[in-house]
This record gives sequence, structure tokens and C-alpha cells, in this order.
Amino acid sequence: MENVTESYSTMVSEYPKIEILLNESLSKYTHTKTGGPADILAFPGSVKEVQDLLKYANSHKIPVTVIGNASNLIVKDGGIRGLTMILTKMNQINIEGNSVVAQSGAALIDVTKAAQKNSLSGSEWAAGIPGSVGGAVFMNAGAYGGMIADVVSSSTVLNLDGTIETLNHEQLDFSYRHCSVQENKQIVLEATFSLTSGDGIKIQAKMDHFNALRASKQPLDLPSCGSVFKRPKGYFAGKLIHDSDLQGFQIGGAQVSLKHAGFIVNIDHATATDYLNVIHHVQETVYSKFGVHLHTEVRIIGENLEK
Repeated sequence: MENVTESYSTMVSEYPKIEILLNESLSKYTHTKTGGPADILAFPGSVKEVQDLLKYANSHKIPVTVIGNASNLIVKDGGIRGLTMILTKMNQINIEGNSVVAQSGAALIDVTKAAQKNSLSGSEWAAGIPGSVGGAVFMNAGAYGGMIADVVSSSTVLNLDGTIETLNHEQLDFSYRHCSVQENKQIVLEATFSLTSGDGIKIQAKMDHFNALRASKQPLDLPSCGSVFKRPKGYFAGKLIHDSDLQGFQIGGAQVSLKHAGFIVNIDHATATDYLNVIHHVQETVYSKFGVHLHTEVRIIGENLEK
């Protein structure tokens, strides 16, 4: 990779319409309010701009990282080398019959609102999920018995070689917190949500119910990365953590939530390292008490801070 400052200057010159920042702290964007700097951070607003940035990065051997709404994400304190793209400016949502077609940077919450406004049912369970469409597809996000695999029929993706293709439901190969784009290192550009006609008032009532459940059980008043661990087969991660007497356990500014044991919250200027240390302690303690391995659901990226 060539000099970061030179790459930044060239990109700003070649793509004046794209917001591009140098050495920008990602703690401004992550829901944990932690994370080191991105060498180069770009906010493309269209598919062509994503393609242009990817083409430039490929030709100059610059590594590329794509981030959605940074909600179920921990960026390590050393930050991310190369080019990081945040796609939240690509947020168009269109209704096509019983389908909602949304760009990857659109908020999943906004998709559910658009569906309700058009009396389309099936996505109510996602009414309070803070992630983006792209991140939700990537992770096969789910809550309250629903998941993306139930409602997304296809997704348009950008391959690393710059080509675009639309993957059907079978090709997306959804499973628990998994989608084929993870292995294929594809960038989600758009997703089609196939829903059913319903009653707008009843749909809103369901959304309100799920949002009330979320507010009553989750620590929404504090920065967090959402649900930290995947559900182990036959168990609930939160109950295992609770039964291990870990609620309130704290390292630095990161604490196992007193409200919901499956969450780790930033209560006092936590670092990503604090988060990772709490995660490791929780994993070790739960395994020693119950013999159950807790695997992270949260995506952990970036580099450790050099000592």
C-alpha cells in the first residue's frame, strides 16, 4: 500500500463529491463509542461511488473494510488500516407491490416504518433493531422469533472484482447469524424484503409491543454493541452470564449490563480493549462453571493498539 496521506489526497482529488476523511476516529460512529482511527474513511452515496472507491483501492493494493451502522460491531483501539467505507448515505427505500427494496445503508428501523406505512406485514420484529440493512443481511439479524432470512428474498452485492450480482434466497445461504456474503467478502448494496399485505394499525401495534419489550429489557440508555454472544444450543447466553454472577462485572469503563446480562455497556469512557477483556472474562467464567463455549455475535475488526 502506498503512503496513506498520498492515497487520501489522490482520492479527494479524483472523487470530489465523496466525503473522505483522513485518520478519522471510528469511536464517533460505533454504538459502543469506542474504536481507533480509520486511515481513510469514505462515505459513498451511490453504487457507482462504491465501485469507484473499490476500483481505486484494488489498483493501489489498499485493503477495504465496509461498515454499516456500526451497531453490532467492535473496532479495536488500533483502528483500521487502508480504506474504510460507511454506507449510511446509501439509504433509499422503495415500495414495489408487497416488497420493500432498500439500499444497504438504510436503517432497518426505517424499513419497518415504510412497511407499516404501506400496510405490509412480516418485519415487525425488527422495529427496534438499530442496524443497517446491509449489516442485517450480512449477520442474518434477528429478534423476538424473527430473522432476516424470513423476509429477505434477494440481495444485490458487489464482488471484490467490482462486478455486481443479485443473489436469491438460496444463494444467500442464511443460517443462524450467518450469510454467504461473509465468506465471499461481498459488499451488500441492496436487499428486497418480501412481505404480506396486512392491517397498518395491527402492524403498528405489533411494532409498539416489540419496542416496549426491548425498552423494558435492554440497556438502551447506554452505549453498547447490542447482543454480544450467539445463543448456545440448548441455552440462553444472558442466563448463563447471569447465573455466573457476572452482571455488573467491569473492566475499565466496560461493564456487563445490570439490566440484561447479554449486553456489555460503556459506562465510563471504555476502550475497545476494555470490551474485549470483559468478553474474554465472561467466556472463561461461563465455560468454567457450565462447560459452555460462548461465541461472539458481535463483529470484531481492526488492529490492536501498539504498545
